[in-house]
Amino acid sequence: MATFLFDEIIFGPVSSRRLGNSLGINLLPTSKKVCNFNCLYCECGLTDFFYPDKNSRLPTPEEVRRNLEETLKRYSSRGNPIDTITFAGNGEPTLHPSFSQIIDDTLCLRKKYFPTVKVAVLSNATLIGNKKISKALQKIDYNILKLDSANEETIRKINCPADNFSLQQLIEQLHTFKNNLTIQTLFVKGSYNDYSFDNSSEEELVAWLSVIKELHPQLVMVYTIARDTPIRTIRKISEQKLNAIAAKVRDLGIPVTISS
Repeated sequence: MATFLFDEIIFGPVSSRRLGNSLGINLLPTSKKVCNFNCLYCECGLTDFFYPDKNSRLPTPEEVRRNLEETLKRYSSRGNPIDTITFAGNGEPTLHPSFSQIIDDTLCLRKKYFPTVKVAVLSNATLIGNKKISKALQKIDYNILKLDSANEETIRKINCPADNFSLQQLIEQLHTFKNNLTIQTLFVKGSYNDYSFDNSSEEELVAWLSVIKELHPQLVMVYTIARDTPIRTIRKISEQKLNAIAAKVRDLGIPVTISS
């Protein structure tokens, strides 16, 4: 199925199901996907590289700052609305070696041009054990961190992480974001390479809800696929099922949003 890559450092604003009118920042190459996950549902396609290599052309902090300032200045002068500045793009944004500096630059520019706009990062959370990355993330408004299952085998089927992934370690590290944590979970079912998966099954939900209760994030985002995916044998979860999952989260006293 058709997937796409973002071909600019700054893209949008796009109408986001979760973040409103969102101006995107892509810290990865414009010609390939770099991510230490290889999610079967990713709109950017399957992963080319788990980590940046010597041939990965990453934007410099100066390029990001210049492009972002030009865009914010233009939108501010025209009165164009922006709800969120969101780090997303062609893979995992925290893989950029200057991520923390870029976050600081972004916050300065936000204060100068759009002081009420929120800054968000969409991340698979695998690098939050890095002190510099964690400190940078703690400065922003929305840490939107992925947890598609509380079962490591299921994560390895759906998200296909790099070999050094540990779910137990990830959950331990998520606790450090308790006062500024949004958990995002994409529910999906299907098959790939002779195995099947469904992270919305009753068994999966019991384990996932237990971790959600333990973490008690400020918000949970539940959603399913809405765009083309690189694998044809996966299917979206019904809106009815998403609503039922959301109700269980609310029963824990945790706010939840739904995107179907």
